[in-house]
Amino acid sequence: MFYRTCLQAAAALASISLLAGCSVFSGEDAEREQKISVGTTSQPSTLDPAAAWDGSWELYRNVFQSLLSFPTGSTVPQPDAAKSCGFVDGNSKIFQCELREGLQFSNGDKLDAAAVKHSIDRVRKIDVQGGPNGLLGSLDKIETVGDRIVKFSLKTPDATFPFILGTPAMAMVPPKEYPADELREDGKLTGSGPYALDAFKKGDRAVLTKNSKYRGNAEVKNDGVTIRYFSDSDVMLGALKKKEIDVVDRVLTAPAVVELQQRKPENAHLQLVETFGAEIRYLVFNPKDPMAGKLAVRRAIAQIVDRGALVSEVYKSTAEPLYSMIPKGIFGHTTEFFDRYGEPDVDKARKILQEADITQPVPLTFWHTTDRYGSATAREFAELKRQLDATGLFKITIQGKPWAEFQQGYRQGEYPVFGRGWFPDFPDPDNFIAPFVGSNNVLNTPYENSEITEQLLPASRRESDRGAVGSQFERAQEIFVDDVRLLPLWQGKLFIATSEEVGGCERASDPNSIMQLWELYRKASW
Repeated sequence: MFYRTCLQAAAALASISLLAGCSVFSGEDAEREQKISVGTTSQPSTLDPAAAWDGSWELYRNVFQSLLSFPTGSTVPQPDAAKSCGFVDGNSKIFQCELREGLQFSNGDKLDAAAVKHSIDRVRKIDVQGGPNGLLGSLDKIETVGDRIVKFSLKTPDATFPFILGTPAMAMVPPKEYPADELREDGKLTGSGPYALDAFKKGDRAVLTKNSKYRGNAEVKNDGVTIRYFSDSDVMLGALKKKEIDVVDRVLTAPAVVELQQRKPENAHLQLVETFGAEIRYLVFNPKDPMAGKLAVRRAIAQIVDRGALVSEVYKSTAEPLYSMIPKGIFGHTTEFFDRYGEPDVDKARKILQEADITQPVPLTFWHTTDRYGSATAREFAELKRQLDATGLFKITIQGKPWAEFQQGYRQGEYPVFGRGWFPDFPDPDNFIAPFVGSNNVLNTPYENSEITEQLLPASRRESDRGAVGSQFERAQEIFVDDVRLLPLWQGKLFIATSEEVGGCERASDPNSIMQLWELYRKASW
């Protein structure tokens, strides 16, 4: 059984918190006692799980259900909608789950094996660009046996498959409301998770109520949650101070963290919790761009970027420099970019460009999202521009767009260089390598490397002992440094600011940094 393959190094991730806070939707005191509201800058890009491989999962985890999930304190997926799951062969190619009895969706429809098959098959059939089908490369076919048995046949051995089934990308939906070959577009959502979506207004809020039909591992400790969406993290913090919301999540700015750490009298009603974070930020280079497509240009940028200055100037104590796509706390982490390039060196960068017959300042436009990762993102890109322009080797232009437009742009290959953030789908080094390579990767910026996709990843996935695959991922990181298609910048620490009235914050996330709102409660009520 896969439960015994838990990687020891991943245990450090048990405390990862992507929590977004809580507040009141109703002004009545009685309702305030039992209801929580959440402040976050990460709003869903779509309500259909077949289309999203992004921060939309924060909502999905609470309103949808998957066969497996990551209970609080566990870094190994455990049965949720399933009664039991496991590999039934000797080489990790046949994975089978038996569903709990009496499962229903919030609309009363039956949740059976056919619904599970429909839900995952439609992810593959619709195949949204940059969508969650990128996680299912090893899946061959799904079969059902009666109403409660689902069998997954894999093309190749894949010891990470149970982790994939534990992600919100594999959320189950009622077939009558979610077409097999197209996305649901009516602005509604139907799941079988701990909550039902009572109301949703894009850019404003999502109102969640307890789902009386839910059958799973979660013990819901509140009567409902309202998620408030903010475009600016400073405005969100202001709402917390004014008691309009109760908790804000990881997108606190560095100045805000410093302020809360100082425990000023006006903030006496707030508390700040710091937890380990596996969030990473990185640059993506478009190989089809006339300048970003040149290896010498990418290597020169890698030689110049000063991560220490970037963190110090913009993020202060809330982040640390990152020299690998696999962050600290995940086994397989290295410092390969530092080992190869060392400290920032303009002369070395100039030599790299000259050897490629590039003698004029390189014009490039760097793109970022203006409302996805917090208001510090604009300052981060301003600092990158300052560093590169100061060398005389580059002439950088900075552009930003709201997430929906930004996402559409990079999926269409419009940006020479753009910034992205990544939270793990599951706590394994595979999830910091595999999503970014191949033609169907999450960035929709094709990155073909046969050694990674045909040798290293398949070899690692045959290994049920996940702690024994370090060599494959060390080699993958060497290739990343050779190609510089992705440039890691920093790894974040997670901070949660919350009203002292609210409890459960330390448990309100799974090891994939996805919030579990059912853990939150008002202390006066418990």
